[in-house]
Amino acid sequence: PMEPLPPQEHGLDFQRLLDASAYKEMFRQDMIHWGEEKRHTDPGFFCRAAVEGALQPVWVVSDTRRLSDVEWFRDAYGDVVQTVRVVATEETRKKRNWVFVTGVDDAESECGLDQGVAFDWVITNDGDKVALGKQLEMLVQSLHRNL
Repeated sequence: PMEPLPPQEHGLDFQRLLDASAYKEMFRQDMIHWGEEKRHTDPGFFCRAAVEGALQPVWVVSDTRRLSDVEWFRDAYGDVVQTVRVVATEETRKKRNWVFVTGVDDAESECGLDQGVAFDWVITNDGDKVALGKQLEMLVQSLHRNL
């Protein structure tokens, strides 16, 4: 059986950890540390958990954070893997209430894919819904062609 995730291990409110609240921020560094320990002992731990029981022809594995995650999926599934990076300017991110936190936002969990990955797709999400829709439509059409 899979080991419980940190909320269950530490009696935390799982739903509150999913939002952008101060509650989540109080435990963010502890969650990062826990994840690093898991990855150190088993680099594929989170990747296997993400695909466990998945039967659909297309999977969206969101929020991979490290080169080792991308490498695991490419090793396991080869050329069918499509990597997508979503970007926004720092200005846009600040308008969305993002504030840089030293020791968190410069950690591998936040910037581990900033270098070393040739992404198949780069989607820009700066608030232009029409432009975002066009980019996503191109991605979806490509996935349909490759099914």
